[in-house]
Amino acid sequence: MPKFAANLTTLFTELPLAARIPAAAEAGFEAVEIQFPYDIPAMEIRNALGQTGLPLVLINAPPPNYTGGAAGFAAVPGGTERFRHDFRRALRYATALKAEHLHIMSGAAWGDAAFDTLVANLRWAVAEAPTQSLVLEPMNTADLPGYYLSDFDLAARVIDAVGHDRLGLQFDTYHAHRITGDMLGTWEAYGGLAHHVQVAGIPDQQEPGGAGGDFAALYKLLDETGYSGWIGADYRPRGTTADGLGWLSAARAACGGPGRTA
Repeated sequence: MPKFAANLTTLFTELPLAARIPAAAEAGFEAVEIQFPYDIPAMEIRNALGQTGLPLVLINAPPPNYTGGAAGFAAVPGGTERFRHDFRRALRYATALKAEHLHIMSGAAWGDAAFDTLVANLRWAVAEAPTQSLVLEPMNTADLPGYYLSDFDLAARVIDAVGHDRLGLQFDTYHAHRITGDMLGTWEAYGGLAHHVQVAGIPDQQEPGGAGGDFAALYKLLDETGYSGWIGADYRPRGTTADGLGWLSAARAACGGPGRTA
C-alpha cells in the first residue's frame, strides 16, 4: 500500500513553512518532505513535526544558492570545499529533524572529471554521515540546463562506483518522463536502486493522475517490485493544494485503501 508524504516546498505554500506541517496532516498525508528547510530554525520545524507526529522524509543538500548559482556542487571540479561546507550544514539540519534521506544535488558540470568529482565527494559524504541515507535524483536539463546528473544510467554508474548501501536513487516520475519518455519502463530498469520516490503529473509537473501517466499502474508496480518506502508528492498545484487533493483519494482507492484525503 503506498504511503504518501507532502512536499512542503511546493504544497500549502499560502502558509508559513512550519504551519504547512499540520495542514499536511489534516489533508491526510502520513509524512512530509521539505526541499530547503534552512530559512527558519530547525527547532521550529521539529516542534511542528512533534505536534503532528509526522516524520520528515527528505531534505536537499546544499542549501539554496540565493546568488543565482547552479543547483549544487557535488560534481563540480574545484567545488569540493564548497560542497563539504554546505553538506555539513545540511547534515546538521537532517540530524536535528531526523530526516530519513538527504538528497545530494550534483550541480552543472560535464565529462569524466565531473564523474570522478561526484564519486569522490559521495564517498566522503558517506563517511562523514555514517548513519544518514543519501539519494541522487536524475533531473532533466530542459528545466535545469547543464545539470550533470541528468540520466538514469549515469546515476546507476555513480551509485555502483561509490559502492555503499546508504546511497540510492531518488526516482521522480516527472523527471523520468522528461528524460526517457517512459515512466514505468524507467522504474522497471532502475527501481531496484530507489530509496525514495516522488510523483508529479505528466507533462506539466502538476497533480499526479488524469490523462498524463498511468499512476495506478505505477503504484501497483511499486508493490510488485517490493518498494516499501515513501512516495513524495512533489508537484505544483494548479490552484490551491486543498482543491487539488482528489488525486490522493483516488490513488488510495485504486490501491485498495480508504478513498479519503483527511
